[in-house]
Amino acid sequence: MHAGVNRMKTWILIAALGGLFVLVGAWLGGTNGAILALGIALVFNFSMYWFSDRIAVATTRSKPVAEQEYPQLYRIVRELTQLEQMPMPRIYVSEMMQPNAFATGRNPSHASVAVTKGILQILDERELRGVLAHELSHVRNRDILIGSVAAAIGMSITFLARFALFFGGGDERRGGGIGLIFAWLLAPIAAAIVQMAVSRSREYQADESGAYLSHDPEALASALRKLEVTTRQVPAPASLSPAEAHLFIMNPLAGRRGTGFASLFSTHPPTDKRIERLDAIARSLGSAAPDRPDR
Repeated sequence: MHAGVNRMKTWILIAALGGLFVLVGAWLGGTNGAILALGIALVFNFSMYWFSDRIAVATTRSKPVAEQEYPQLYRIVRELTQLEQMPMPRIYVSEMMQPNAFATGRNPSHASVAVTKGILQILDERELRGVLAHELSHVRNRDILIGSVAAAIGMSITFLARFALFFGGGDERRGGGIGLIFAWLLAPIAAAIVQMAVSRSREYQADESGAYLSHDPEALASALRKLEVTTRQVPAPASLSPAEAHLFIMNPLAGRRGTGFASLFSTHPPTDKRIERLDAIARSLGSAAPDRPDR
């Protein structure tokens, strides 16, 4: 799938969240409450966006490391950032033994990339390069900003639902009690599903952008195969909350993840689907060597 299609899909999903917010507000007739809810959500989530790097580093027990300690890690990141003409991010290593990696920061000039001790033990250099290309693509694509926008709208819908429950909303022409049930229960569920779809879309995008950056999609596919198995075997720290799961290249809470309907709330797409897309990119690179797609 072309990168532009992924990008368009993401913004369509965010527009759907906005539309759901307007629909719920109109259903309840609480314009002032809707504005207040949106304001609160924006303030909260953009505060999270502004300090996302510090929060993520603290909750994952990540520590800044020097180049003398991890020369290979620095060399790979420096090579990739130079290819992308990006500033060199701060580099951290997490004490987590679960193999994983994440990137955060409000823009490329204020970015952090972290890997866990576990991932350094199971990936070879080529696979690690593929993972780091994926994470740097998150930074380059400004996914923290996009995720914050989606979270703000999703939270505002939940606030609206709570206002409707405790303060009333709508009238008989809008369904009365049925409308309140919809607002309290169904609207937040719908918002969560769309919000998770945004996260999954951004993972596909980072896979694709990272594959073209590294020019080695097979390495990332190989890393994902290893991570899919090992993240289920090695539990994440109890301090890690579901709200932080979307940051990682592989869902760190995969062992607790359900199937079927529950998969709608997953922050990450199925690993086999990610690998299928990477295999397709590998075939295209091998046959036609196209230019990297626009983001």
